[in-house]
Amino acid sequence: MRTVKEVSKLTGVSVRTLHYYDAIGLLKPTRVTEAGYRMYDDAALSRLQNILLFRELQFPLKEIKVILDSPDFNQEEAIVQQIKLLELQYKHIGELISFARAIQTKGVRTMNFEVFDTNEIEQYKTEVKVKWGHSEAYQEYKQRNASQSKCNYDRVADEMMSLFAGFGAIKQFLPADQTVQEKVGALQSYINKNFYTCNKEILKGLGEMYACDERFKKNIDRFGGEGTAEFVRQAILVYCDK
Repeated sequence: MRTVKEVSKLTGVSVRTLHYYDAIGLLKPTRVTEAGYRMYDDAALSRLQNILLFRELQFPLKEIKVILDSPDFNQEEAIVQQIKLLELQYKHIGELISFARAIQTKGVRTMNFEVFDTNEIEQYKTEVKVKWGHSEAYQEYKQRNASQSKCNYDRVADEMMSLFAGFGAIKQFLPADQTVQEKVGALQSYINKNFYTCNKEILKGLGEMYACDERFKKNIDRFGGEGTAEFVRQAILVYCDK
């Protein structure tokens, strides 16, 4: 068993952060002594290791908690997925470095916007989130995705972005406005039709992901204008709380 200070020294995670993880239920100490000292065993350290890996992969804390608390969570599968995502990011960073070096040697006229494409990473991250957060939905998504051609996948992705652009066009409305709520209903129906059965619980989780995951947020705001991702999240919350 290790004290919170020992865990902090071992991992580089501040004591304050460990206290915060405890407060939000992400990483509870194995036990708390009568004197109030938090103590962590190997199982807790293993969970912390998973938390840190997912954080390196830019998963929000709320989503990490959902993943790790899933009754279907499998450590062996998770590490395979983490390695895959790290490899994708490593490849992406390598391409960006090569691109930057080309600019350095050849000048700013060098053009290659494909190096900024992170669709492969985002698609894989979505699979991970859906699988552990909602295993039945993941299986349905996997079956449907296997039957889609790249051309069809691109069409669906474009149509999804058009939906977000539609949200951007009505950001001046209140999230509870009927027009906005109809847009949320259309988004849910589109996900049901093209990805998996999207109940309100899953839809609410997606709303959080749209606003909290920087990559999703950036992409959605690119199509709908700044603030669209957060607007969609708020509209979804109203829709799901009805």
